[in-house]
Parts: sequence; C-alpha cells; structure tokens
Amino acid sequence: MASMRTSTIFSPSFSLLSSKRVNVNSLIRVPRLNSAHPKTNILTGSKQMEGLSTFTDSIPLLLHEKIDLSSSAISNTTTMQLYAILEAVSDRYEMHRNVGEQRQNWNDLLLNNINMITLAATTLTGVAAASGAVGAHLLALKLSSTLLFSAATCMLLVMNKIQPSQLAEEQRNATRLFKQLLTQIQTKISVGSLITEEDVEFSMEKLLALDKAYPLPLLGGAMLEKFPSKYEAAVWWPEKRREENAAARKMTKRTSNSSNGWSEELETELREVIEVMKRRDIGNYERLGNILLKVNKSLAIAGPLLTGIAAIGSAFVGNGDGLFSAMVPLMAGSMACAINGLEHGGQVGMVFEMYRSCGGFFRMLEESVESTLEENDLEKRENGEVFEMKIAMMLGRSVSQLRQVASKSASGCMEGIATDEFASKLF
Repeated sequence: MASMRTSTIFSPSFSLLSSKRVNVNSLIRVPRLNSAHPKTNILTGSKQMEGLSTFTDSIPLLLHEKIDLSSSAISNTTTMQLYAILEAVSDRYEMHRNVGEQRQNWNDLLLNNINMITLAATTLTGVAAASGAVGAHLLALKLSSTLLFSAATCMLLVMNKIQPSQLAEEQRNATRLFKQLLTQIQTKISVGSLITEEDVEFSMEKLLALDKAYPLPLLGGAMLEKFPSKYEAAVWWPEKRREENAAARKMTKRTSNSSNGWSEELETELREVIEVMKRRDIGNYERLGNILLKVNKSLAIAGPLLTGIAAIGSAFVGNGDGLFSAMVPLMAGSMACAINGLEHGGQVGMVFEMYRSCGGFFRMLEESVESTLEENDLEKRENGEVFEMKIAMMLGRSVSQLRQVASKSASGCMEGIATDEFASKLF
C-alpha cells in the first residue's frame, strides 16, 4: 500500500529535453498531488514554493548554453555583444591576477638569489685574502668569486631593466580595474534597462584602453617604460571619446527644464574641488613621482656597477698589495647587497607605479567631473546628488566634508582633497 501511495504521489516529474534549446520552466515540474492523499507534505507551503522558484532561477547559470533566449532583452544584438565583452573582461581579469602573482614571485626569488650569490662571492673573496692561499687553491677561490660576481651582474641588469615589483603592481592595478569594469557591465545587464550601441562601444573602448595601459607581454616593445624621462600619470580610460563629445556639447544650450538634482551651487562646489585637486594632490604626486624616479634610476645603475667592480677586483686578490686588492671587491659586494635590498626589497619600482596610479586616479576624476559639467542637457547627466556622493566616496570623504573642502578653497584656505584614510588605502 505504501509503495502504491509513493508511486501515485511521485508521478513523472521531469520531461526529456526535446531539443538543445529548451525553456527553463520545462526543466523542472512541480510534482502533482494525488487528491486521495491531501495530507501529503510535498512543496505545498508558500515558503517551499519560493525555495523551488529560487532553485529554478539558478539553473540558467549552470545550463546557459541550453537556455532559450527568447526574451527581447536577451535576444537583442547589443545585449549579446555586451555579453561577449563581459566574457573577454572576465578572461583578462583572471589573466592579470595570475600574472601578477607570478611577477611578485619573480621579485622575491630574483632578489634572494642575487643577494645569496653576491654574499657567497664576497665570502669567497674574503677567504682567499685571509687564508693566504697560493697556487691552485688561490686560483680556484678567485675564479669562483669572479664567476659569481659576473653572474650577479648579469642577473641584476635584467632585473633592474624589467623591475619585477613594478610589473607586479601594474598587474594588481589592472586586476582591480578589470574587476571594476566587469562589475559595471554586470550591473548594466542586471538593471534590465535598454542596452544601446553606445554602451557596447564605450565598454569596448574601456577594454582596449585597459589593454593598452597595462600590457601583459615583456618582449616586442610592449612593456611599459620603467625609466621614463619624467613622471607621467597612468591613463587607463578612453580620452578620445570625451574630446570628441566636448565640442558638440559646447555648441548646444541647456534645453531641459528639469534640474535632475543639479544646481548652480553644486556645479560651483565640484569646480572648486577640481581646483583643489589640481593645486595640491596632483602636484604633490607629480613632485614625489619625479623624485622617486630619480632614486630608482640611481639604484638601478649602482647595483650592477658595484657587482661589476667586485668581479674585476676579485680577479686581483692575492696580487701585489693584499689588503687593498681584497678591500675593493669586499666593500663593493657588501654595498651591492645593501643597494639591491633597498631597491627590490623596498620595492621602489612598485611605489613609483603607485604614484603613477594615484596621479591617474585624480586625473580621471578631474576629466569625469569636467565632462559631466560640459553636458548642457541636464537630463543626459547623471543625477547631481548621486554624482556628488560618488565623488565624495571616491575621495574618502563624506558629502559634508567635500562641501567643506570646496568652501575652504573658495575662501582661500588650501587643503588636500584626499584624507589620511584614503592615502593609507593607496599606500
């Protein structure tokens, strides 16, 4: 009797998939209840039905290749193009994250190996000078130390050229920015609003701008210049599009009667904030970036130079004045270890890249505010109150604090726009 009841209750619940493209609702069917057994507890409550619908809604994530894209929003060509861009952005996000970890390992392993080689060569030189070895024993010690110093020099030349700590920081920045773009596209799709060709083109331009700003290859001239002539802020957003639209915006007059959250006071406040950024924050990062660039160049030259001097000096240990001939390679090798530890252990290249990224952040913020204020049609702008809140959060301040900065700037009081909390997050 129990078996009959069970077979009656659990009547065929699933149907075979008749084609590759099926509807989600056809994948799962709610079991039909037998009227002869009204007390059977099988998904009859509202909470249970909600749980089933939640499970059903999650199926497209697992079976997206078999889902019937029949709705107008999904079958739209521009939406499908945005999905394709989303997949490319997701792939690049994973690539940059993996490469960033790899290049951080390069910095750690190369620094440790070069310092160990340099210290071993310095020790051999000291042993050769202190032991008073002659003949074959002295030759073996001298040859070993010379070869080790030469190997350290070659490895340092390569390491200082590519700056692994700076490469790792570039990939960390790229990972963060691709993740940001990924979230923006997902939000655009999930909101359900009409996706236009302009959205697709702008997302593609952002993707290509990020590829150009943070390249993955090291060969073929694709790698960013690690020792430029002067500090330049990083640029990872499409500029050409803003420049083309700016001229068209200036030719039109305000036609909207709705304020859309904007007012003359808000526009004045944002302009004052931009002026503070130009005078203080952007200028500070440019000054510090140039100083750090010079320091990094000096350290990158001094390290291989000292190991090269030590390699030459170690070949003359035991010839002529024993004390002088031994002091040169010993001091040069010791100083080379200290300089390499400061440059790569202190990750000077990484700090320089952070300055470039911070300068680029303020520059992007400046262009975003300027391009928004240049738009004369208020309805085409983002809501003013929301835009003000976003700017305040990006700068690590509350809306009231941002307004205080603008008022102080208007009254002649100079103050940096970034808070200490914001700076601590960056560094």
